[in-house]
Amino acid sequence: MTEEADTLQVHIDQELAEIIPSYLENRHKDILRLTDLLAKRDFETMRVLGHRMKGSGAGYGLEEVSHIGAAMEQAARNQQPEILSTLIQDLVRYLERLEIVYT
Repeated sequence: MTEEADTLQVHIDQELAEIIPSYLENRHKDILRLTDLLAKRDFETMRVLGHRMKGSGAGYGLEEVSHIGAAMEQAARNQQPEILSTLIQDLVRYLERLEIVYT
């Protein structure tokens, strides 16, 4: 991953080019769902979503998604809404800045 101005370039294998857009679209949907779950204090569902992101991100070459997911899983387990709110915003900022470069 390289930082250039406000973008974060992530180099991903060309073989994943067909599935990365839907993966990223699902992470955008997760943001909406996580925001709703946080408002409802549904920590268990947030923990499960964090766990899934932790497991899937690195598999797609998006290690930061895995890091955020792992932190989210832990914060949900500990019922820490302030930390969860920050992590949701971290995911938003990451996806906004993400630039995929296929290699």
